Amino acid sequence: MRRPEGGKVPTRLGRLRRRLGFDRNGMRRRIDRVQWAVGLALAAVFLMVAPILATWAGTWSYDRGMRGESHERATRRQVVATVTGPGVASGERYLSQTVQATWRAPDGTPRTGRIPAWKDAGQGARRHLWVDGAGHPTSRPRPHSRTVVDAGYAALGATLAAGLPLLGVYGLVRRRCDRVRDALWDEEWSRIDPHRIS
Repeated sequence: MRRPEGGKVPTRLGRLRRRLGFDRNGMRRRIDRVQWAVGLALAAVFLMVAPILATWAGTWSYDRGMRGESHERATRRQVVATVTGPGVASGERYLSQTVQATWRAPDGTPRTGRIPAWKDAGQGARRHLWVDGAGHPTSRPRPHSRTVVDAGYAALGATLAAGLPLLGVYGLVRRRCDRVRDALWDEEWSRIDPHRIS
């Protein structure tokens, strides 16, 4: 007999409905309904708490990132550094080649120091360099994409922080329910077969 078209969908939905306990199965025991009710309550708690926590964490991280962006844009400047001589290879684990260079701080004060080398970084070569308010080399200002990604990670972390404890509670409840079910099975088997060796 051919399965009617679209027959897989009701079968899958029916299987999911039975698995979630939304059917009228007479074989279900009280302990099964208790486990189902606890699982449903924990899922409801997760659906109420997780969006709130995720929104709060994402917003907090985004606001903090925006403040960091504004601060770094206000305190960091891009200047031109000129190579004045060769540098040295430095670093304990990884060697990084540097060159000696000069540049001017945002207030016009000349600065000298070592900066990372680049290809063809010979005497007189120039390169843009980010410096802080005192004229010391620093990293480029925080990009907005990093703020957005950090906010996403914060929201995801808050969602996991809300869900994992609830999942742990459900695991403990299920373990307890499984023990009760095993005891009920043993009790029923002993009534059916009193000579059964346990």
